[in-house]
Amino acid sequence: MDTNNNFYTIAYATLMVIVVAVILALASSLLKERQERNVELERKQMVLRSVHLAGKANDAEDKDSYIEQQYAKYITDSSIIENGKELILYICKLDNNKKQYIIPLKGSGLWGPVWGYISLKDDYNTIAGAVFDHKSETPGLGAEITTPAFYKQFTDKQIFDNSGKYVSVQVVKGGAAPGSKHQVDAISGGTITSEAVEEMISRNVNEYLNFFKSNLENN
Repeated sequence: MDTNNNFYTIAYATLMVIVVAVILALASSLLKERQERNVELERKQMVLRSVHLAGKANDAEDKDSYIEQQYAKYITDSSIIENGKELILYICKLDNNKKQYIIPLKGSGLWGPVWGYISLKDDYNTIAGAVFDHKSETPGLGAEITTPAFYKQFTDKQIFDNSGKYVSVQVVKGGAAPGSKHQVDAISGGTITSEAVEEMISRNVNEYLNFFKSNLENN
């Protein structure tokens, strides 16, 4: 075969495209199950972190098994309907039989999606814990929402004021007011991402308020 003619070049290029496509499709198929499992494990770990039950996972011999065991032991999930919309609510039953309620969060940061989980104690007011993640926020700035220095501030804050009005939690540029039950410090240099977290919490938690109010009235 004349390797210098156009037919050979086109045929060779076409064959290579087909071979590469087949290899990529095969690799994607083989890895799909593991990728889906990793996504699910990450979700479960974040849920556990929001109620401070994932701390030992990094030290466990089998991290994946540890996460699965902790999740199966402490977490149940259910759906509730509010205003015709199905909402997912995770319920954590602690060893002392107290419950905590975990709300999934979704929002938009400076460069892409941000998300997380926030848990409330059984008064439906006091935050038990929170955890956040992002797709593409700026390292050293907005990406700091994933650090303990930021998300641990939310623990023991309250989403209702003394009159019972829903105020959520404000992420304050320049620093929260000393002793405030409803404010945390924003990230220095990450104003837009900080505002995105504030908006995300306020909007997502607000969707569950009728459910929490109904539970309080029935207890």
